[in-house]
Amino acid sequence: MNTLVGEQISVITAKSQTTRHRIIGIVNGPDFQIVYSDTPGVIRPGYKLQEAMIRSSRRALKDADILIYVTDVKETPAKNENFLELVRKPKVPLILIINKIDLSDQTTVLNLIKQWNELLPGAEIMAASALHNFNIDKLLVRIRELLPESPPYFDKDALTDRPQRFFVSEIIRGSILNNYSQEIPYAVEPVVESFEEDERLIKTMIIIHVERNSQKGILIGHQGRALKKTGTEARKEMEKFFGKKVYLDLRVKVTPDWRNREQILHQFGYEL
Repeated sequence: MNTLVGEQISVITAKSQTTRHRIIGIVNGPDFQIVYSDTPGVIRPGYKLQEAMIRSSRRALKDADILIYVTDVKETPAKNENFLELVRKPKVPLILIINKIDLSDQTTVLNLIKQWNELLPGAEIMAASALHNFNIDKLLVRIRELLPESPPYFDKDALTDRPQRFFVSEIIRGSILNNYSQEIPYAVEPVVESFEEDERLIKTMIIIHVERNSQKGILIGHQGRALKKTGTEARKEMEKFFGKKVYLDLRVKVTPDWRNREQILHQFGYEL
């Protein structure tokens, strides 16, 4: 979606389950508006958090004019058979994108196209590389051809429906995903406690919630070095994103078993 929108509004990391929330990205042209809805990846839920992520993906199936199912050259086509059953049901055009073909070869890609044709016979299949912009223009043209005529849903200068606070927390989470391994990135939730902005500066304080004291210790690191590195990386990314200086105050709090507590998840903005 970042490639299609032309701005980085979804967190990108090499780890799975990077996207937790449904994110709207808006592209405006002289005579069109395309509203993309980027959803969490399909997984087998082990926590109530992951159940909420799957629900948001299912809800997206119900209100779309076009479904774009994104897979890649490393994913087994039959991995998400239960979700594919839901994808087959809507009576709207379905485009299946096989991404990351730059990491594969022609024989493998052709074999994948054949397998996906058997699983989703009604889908239009495109091989693409978002990283290298291969076939992205072709996809955009096809989306415009398939979209029904309608008045715009958003203002012409809108880029997303998410507030600035959301992107602050997502940038923090992206930095954590990049800098920590094992369970740490999946056990944290950054929450913006304060956000003040003027013409030159943004001042924000974020509490990073973890589930156990041991996770808090790893996140902070010896003499606070790990957290300082994360904060520095996130601050630079925020300054690039917002186009102004950022003062960032990071704190860590233990909130036991937050991934399985519905009230806490609701407070964190998850739709249950």
